[in-house]
Amino acid sequence: MKHLSLALLVIVLAFISFESHAQLGKKEKKEWKKKAKEYKGNPEALKQLSDDNQALNTQVGNLTSEVESLKSKLSDKDAQIADVQSQLAQAKSDLAAARRQVSTLQAQLAAKPAAQPMEGVSRMVDGVVFRVQIGAFRNKDLSKYFEASENFKGDVDEDGTQKYTLGQFRDYWEADTFKKYLREMGVKDAWIVPYKDGARVDIKDVLEGVINESQPGS
Repeated sequence: MKHLSLALLVIVLAFISFESHAQLGKKEKKEWKKKAKEYKGNPEALKQLSDDNQALNTQVGNLTSEVESLKSKLSDKDAQIADVQSQLAQAKSDLAAARRQVSTLQAQLAAKPAAQPMEGVSRMVDGVVFRVQIGAFRNKDLSKYFEASENFKGDVDEDGTQKYTLGQFRDYWEADTFKKYLREMGVKDAWIVPYKDGARVDIKDVLEGVINESQPGS
């Protein structure tokens, strides 16, 4: 142990002497020589100094790694912020384009002449006509819309149920085709109801005289 301590001291003194000649001034050389003499008889203190220096170097290395990690995370955050800003800019652009389209459609709609009732629809009240019922409701009164379209009508049952129909057809099979179109569009409860002289009647009362005559291929 004694030989080891002396060897370490010699190495430190040699290093200090070399550094002193290379860098230290006269006053600093004197101070470091004094410190070297102090460590000459105290190898434990010299070892502690070496251990402390190693521990400090380790801490410096750890802190350097943490700094690099934080820099990397900060760079990732900057990239995410840039990506969000790009998406926001794209969303604003899409919104502006959608608003322009809405404005264009509104202008086209305003310039389009009002739709006129189909010729002959208002006269289809006498005799047998077929309509397609699209729903029956107790708490939905849509009667205010009847005047807007001759093809949209409704009846009220004694219990207050509102039954709404679309279309008026002399030919049963045309009504049946329209019913199928409505079902394909999602109106699953669409079905044909007949009217005779403006009054709703049972389908059996008109089936034989009307459907057989108008059936395709008859």
